[in-house]
Amino acid sequence: MTTHNSQYSAETTHPDKQESSPVPTAAGTTASNVSTTGNATTPDASIALNADATPVADVPPRLFGSFVEHLGRCVYGGIYESSHPTADENGFRQDVLDLVKELGVTCVRYPGGNFVSNYNWEDGIGPRENRPMRRDLAWHCTETNEMGIDDFYRWSQKAGTEIMLAVNMGTRGLKAALDELEYVNGAPGTAWADQRVANGIEEPMDIKMWCIGNEMDGPWQVGHMSPEEYAGAVDKVAHAMKLAESGLELVACGSSGAYMPTFGTWEKTVLTKAYENLDFVSCHAYYFDRGHKTRAAASMQDFLASSEDMTKFIATVSDAADQAREANNGTKDIALSFDEWGVWYSDKWNEQEDQWKAEAAQGLHHEPWPKSPHLLEDIYTAADAVVEGSLMITLLKHCDRVRSASRAQLVNVIAPIMAEEHGPAWRQTTFYPFAEAALHARGQAYAPAISSPTIHTEAYGDVPAIDAVVTWDEQARTGLLLAVNRDANTPHTLTIDLSGLPGLPGLGTLALGKAQLLHEDDPYRTNTAEAPEAVTPQPLGIAMNATGTCTATLPAISWISVEFHG
Repeated sequence: MTTHNSQYSAETTHPDKQESSPVPTAAGTTASNVSTTGNATTPDASIALNADATPVADVPPRLFGSFVEHLGRCVYGGIYESSHPTADENGFRQDVLDLVKELGVTCVRYPGGNFVSNYNWEDGIGPRENRPMRRDLAWHCTETNEMGIDDFYRWSQKAGTEIMLAVNMGTRGLKAALDELEYVNGAPGTAWADQRVANGIEEPMDIKMWCIGNEMDGPWQVGHMSPEEYAGAVDKVAHAMKLAESGLELVACGSSGAYMPTFGTWEKTVLTKAYENLDFVSCHAYYFDRGHKTRAAASMQDFLASSEDMTKFIATVSDAADQAREANNGTKDIALSFDEWGVWYSDKWNEQEDQWKAEAAQGLHHEPWPKSPHLLEDIYTAADAVVEGSLMITLLKHCDRVRSASRAQLVNVIAPIMAEEHGPAWRQTTFYPFAEAALHARGQAYAPAISSPTIHTEAYGDVPAIDAVVTWDEQARTGLLLAVNRDANTPHTLTIDLSGLPGLPGLGTLALGKAQLLHEDDPYRTNTAEAPEAVTPQPLGIAMNATGTCTATLPAISWISVEFHG
């Protein structure tokens, strides 16, 4: 997660700095003129899965991951609060755990984020009463180390999630990474593995996916490096970790965002050097409505089209990875791990950090740093949820290369779940599009043919108003259609044709399952502790015939999901 110096939001430059040429439309999408009939019920767009459609790829379970960092109240007051009425014997909040399961999270990246670059993993193991207090340079807080890898492993077992573990490449490196690997995965009989057993975890944790550092290109990062420095460092660490355990899946740091001056060249340099022992490269992209303070219409329209930037991001990193493969005469593709993505109103954090820096510059200070303060606690709107639904569609449409993703973060900190100290936990607006995809996108992903009206954006030029993805599990005979109307002003009516689904003739007919719509006449409406269900998906009134065709009207700024089965 980027801090102050990165905060044009990690996905894109400011619209004023965009190139004037429009972003090409996604594969399988064509643009048409907006219907001039003025009748929202007259179809002016279509989504079709043709009989000759080929799948993008199988839907990878890790696409529905999340992120827990020792930042603000994500850990303390989020997943862990020993004095909460629902806390279990480990101090984990059961109300939060229940929502995590409902969200459908499959894999959680831990413990950072910027936090990891000044973190000693050994501080978080063994009896809590013996763990040291440390200063966290990333977020200027006091870390109590009440939660560490032992505790997070126990939490993940209860949550039913895989762990993606990040190691410190800022103040540490090779030896610390190897020691941690031995501690979490080693069979009893060696020093660190025996220490794990002594701490109450007899079995190896079997953590397979490891992030080798975090955003090491960023000048805000403790121990940040040049591309060449990091390439040499990650090559050594990845090589040694694979010597210890060849079945690991290792993630190299990519650029902290598309705005970075070395974006693209960083990835090519790092992946070319360390290609042999790497499996993934990380991607980080955050988005927000830059005109949210004044509710500027043009800014909202740009924000709704954020997935255009994500599409370019994926293409740029994929191209760099392919060049690295060719330079090494390799046969494997380096996959993309979009291990930080979502909506983050980083301008609010900038203002807070600017104030802190101004105060800190006035001489030396000796006051204690705060413990788990309220940081980055964005309250999301209906429009934010529609954008996140749109971003999830983009990830699914590129799951041939994006094989892992972590929506950042999980609780309280720019999160789909909010939790009050000693109080309730509730779902933010962004909870719903993620949960629908995580729980129902199975089998193969398809990029359907889309005919759509266009909308004009200042940042991306003219882009299609409608985007969509289809997933189909032929064996289970279940499918999911996700679609979004990115038009800030105009509803659009779609004709949907799923008759080209593989194996459909043999199935006979399709039947409609649950269909729902997320839309609010006030796109700035939010969920709060006082009104936790102010924004929720509502039933979408459509009827599907036996061949898998139907018509649906999408209001301006809306997202729909349609579950179906054979």
